[in-house]
Amino acid sequence: MMPSGYELKKYTLPQVLRMRAEQTPGRVAIRKKDFGIWNEITYADYYRHVTNFAAGLLSLGFQPGERLAVIADNIPEWLYAELAAQSLGGISVGVYQSSLPPEIAYVLSYTGAAFVVAEDQEQVDKLLEIRSEIPSVRKVIYQDPRGMRVYADDPWIMGFEAVEKLGEAYLKQHPRAVEERIALGKPEDVCHLSLTSGTTGRPKAAMLMHRNLLHMGVALQEVDPLEPTDDYLSFLPFAWIGEQMMSVGMALAGGFAVNMPESVETAMSDLKEIGPHVMFSPPRVWEGTQSQIWVRISETYAFNRWVYQQMLKIGYRAADYRMHGKPMPLGLRLAYWFADQIMFKPLRDQLGFLRLRRAYTGGAALGPDVFRFYHAIGVNLKQIYGQTEIIGIAFVHRDGDVRADTVGVPIPGGEVKISERGEILCRSDAVVAGYWQNPEATAETFADGWLHTGDAGYLTPEGHLVVIDRVSDVMHTSTQQMFSPQFIENKLKFSPYIKEAVVFGDQKPYLTAFINVDPQTVGKWAEDNRIAYTTYIDLSQKPQVAELIRREVRAVNDGLPEHLRIKRFVLLYKLLDADDDELTRTGKVRRKFIVQRYQPLVDALYSQTSKVQVDTEFKYQDGTVQKVSTEVSVLEADSSKELIGA
Repeated sequence: MMPSGYELKKYTLPQVLRMRAEQTPGRVAIRKKDFGIWNEITYADYYRHVTNFAAGLLSLGFQPGERLAVIADNIPEWLYAELAAQSLGGISVGVYQSSLPPEIAYVLSYTGAAFVVAEDQEQVDKLLEIRSEIPSVRKVIYQDPRGMRVYADDPWIMGFEAVEKLGEAYLKQHPRAVEERIALGKPEDVCHLSLTSGTTGRPKAAMLMHRNLLHMGVALQEVDPLEPTDDYLSFLPFAWIGEQMMSVGMALAGGFAVNMPESVETAMSDLKEIGPHVMFSPPRVWEGTQSQIWVRISETYAFNRWVYQQMLKIGYRAADYRMHGKPMPLGLRLAYWFADQIMFKPLRDQLGFLRLRRAYTGGAALGPDVFRFYHAIGVNLKQIYGQTEIIGIAFVHRDGDVRADTVGVPIPGGEVKISERGEILCRSDAVVAGYWQNPEATAETFADGWLHTGDAGYLTPEGHLVVIDRVSDVMHTSTQQMFSPQFIENKLKFSPYIKEAVVFGDQKPYLTAFINVDPQTVGKWAEDNRIAYTTYIDLSQKPQVAELIRREVRAVNDGLPEHLRIKRFVLLYKLLDADDDELTRTGKVRRKFIVQRYQPLVDALYSQTSKVQVDTEFKYQDGTVQKVSTEVSVLEADSSKELIGA
């Protein structure tokens, strides 16, 4: 019988997988869609692949404590390789599949990876480009054989299936070799290295222990129980801590099925086919889905738009009761039942949310209007707060206690306190062992038995946590008035027309901002208003778009004290991009780098100029470079103060 609750923390991840394979061998553990077909992998299959690959690694000389890195989309082989390395006392390393060769070289050199599993030719080519920079890598193992024939004579490269076949042969001679290694594992062993965001410098690798992931899998399910028959859609990168938490820790602890889409591009359509019971996505996914709904509704007939608005009003009233755990009046219950039957239920069905019992969002603030919208249509969306160093979630909303301005209360087994300087400190069995080969940062971040999150915040009288910003990012104007740029950025991004915002003002007389318009919603708005445009550059510099965003900025300013209001802003001519080092791989702003890259625009925000000539280059995936020259307007939030002809 499977151990229950916190008894699971006495085991390692491979030991839990082995127990599931022994006790529920026929239950579906993983589904992967290929060529339009969902292929099912049972726990028995899962464990067999793990042990075969582990035995193959043994035959190739993999040693306890060595690191195996994986660069791939969400494929079963990622999990096989990760659990196989852990089965042998090794450590897996997650690398974002979108990483550029220099980023990969840093991660592999920093962690000293001995083996790398690369999904396809694209990833193998990246490794070949940096081969001389990663001398620790003894073997590259590809999963997808397409295009790999040209590398057949290179002993550095071999196929995933070939490793499994080596393992099968090895197990015939040493049938208990992997089982014996699995039995030696301890819950305190470091099993995985997960990279931090790296907003202020090079990412650090957090050392995850088996008990960290299993604690999270058990503790979160005390709050929101999941059934072994439930489905989860895994479409965010496995290198991200949130996906490790869900697809490894929670999935093994709870026994539910992890469903992997055919590709990143088909994830949302595949979601409709699976109809998951639980989802975990960053705000951009929820905001993007709401924007798609908004676009679709705006394109329909006037009567349909009127019905939608009337039903949504009922939904919002019901959401206010539901989010605060209050019983709805009989009249509102009946009205909401009617609205649910004729509109919300079909809408959830089209989105793939019909079976969704609960959903989580984290990594950044989600606007209160977005929260109310999803609860209005019947989606139980909750905010979470956590970070890599505490396995993704430390705080979460409870059913009937969802507040858009907080991130909830600690999960079971977690403790929190606020330091004298306002920093959030956390403690639980989910806190990792430290940073790989970085004792100084480990001593600083994990001092006195507490995780020093680096975030500023406070607790409400009800025990909810409110996160303000990174402690290091809290700034002061030239008159020494304190402000949080992230707080204002989030308020700006609550607008459906604003995709990204970067606020400036440290030691300056007033606050300014760079703004990325949302190409989907602003593009649709432009079409509806018969405004022709060609490229994103053209769209972002339209005078009508400037007025649209000015109204959005003024609306935010109206809710802020005078010293926190945006005075001037620029509509940036390109979307901020992780490939250009402007964002982290998890979508967080690299503020200092952006200031350096766009220094002329930052200077213009604090001068009397109203126009800036910009010469820039766009690099495409095929390596081509296009040079572009454009004129960027510096805009006043108050149009009456616009500098004409300055």
